[in-house]
Amino acid sequence: MIAKTYLHALALSSCLLAAPAFAQGVNLYTTREPALLNPVLEAFTKDTGIKVNAVFLKDGLQERIRAEGANSPADVMLMVDVGEINAAVDAGITQPIKSAVVDKTVPAQLRPDNNWVTLTKRARVVVVSKERVKQDAITYEDLADPKWKGKFCIRAGQHPYNNALFAAYLAHHGAEKTETWLKAVRANAARKPGGGDRDVARDIQSGLCDIAIINTYYIGLMSQAKNEQKGWFDAIQPLKTTFAGGGTHVNVSAAALAKNAPNKDNAVKLVEYMLGDKAQALYANGNFEFPVNPAVTDSAAVKLLGAVNPDKLPLSEVAKQRKAAANLVDKVGFDN
Repeated sequence: MIAKTYLHALALSSCLLAAPAFAQGVNLYTTREPALLNPVLEAFTKDTGIKVNAVFLKDGLQERIRAEGANSPADVMLMVDVGEINAAVDAGITQPIKSAVVDKTVPAQLRPDNNWVTLTKRARVVVVSKERVKQDAITYEDLADPKWKGKFCIRAGQHPYNNALFAAYLAHHGAEKTETWLKAVRANAARKPGGGDRDVARDIQSGLCDIAIINTYYIGLMSQAKNEQKGWFDAIQPLKTTFAGGGTHVNVSAAALAKNAPNKDNAVKLVEYMLGDKAQALYANGNFEFPVNPAVTDSAAVKLLGAVNPDKLPLSEVAKQRKAAANLVDKVGFDN
């Protein structure tokens, strides 16, 4: 089915390049899964009459738009990681989004210079064993506490999810303190960092570890599982997780306006629509992500986990620190 989807995307993208058949619509290039986006795109077309021509790409989105150059039909890019979307800006293939709706709806740290705009958030939080750990809140700094020695589980430090968190820590605390923290966190590990986020919940259930770190949407997906993952969900308790004196680290799905967008007005309308109450609920509920629109208070993630208070550190600053964070992970042998 996935292969069929990408073949369809390839065929559709060829049509986009071959003829201006979609001049009156809006052309979206995205690395998101079709199932997550299609309900929102269908609702947009129904409510506005503007057709969305979506090109779903597993990878190579930036390379493709650069190769298409000034004749690219791309109007909007939608990506799932702050590093990806910021790299698109750095590559010179975007333009700022000018919109009163965007300015009103999205906090400034989630739309740096309006070069891109956050649509949904996913928090990276600490979970603990319901049976063996009795507390409600924790800071990321506290993960270095020796009381967790031999009890902490985490996926690879070089994975993008952890790289973004470590980059945020670096932006807050500087290189020396981050290196010390990484060494201490690694020393607390119950096993070699690796596997996936759901695996750490499994390891808490089995008793291998008592504390772990995970993206919030995995918690939501496990809560709806019909297999052994429901047991993993039942074994964990999410904690309110923040930086000391700050907020919760979030990563984002975000939209950017293509530099040579042929349908700029429609592109802005699509971004604005995706920030509206209806679309935010549809979009967030599709993957247990947090809506960026504060008026949407009853999404699936909020119902399950409560509201998230994003850290005020601009995500553009996180993106700038990712390479340095990766180097520190190697320096301390985090994944060895």
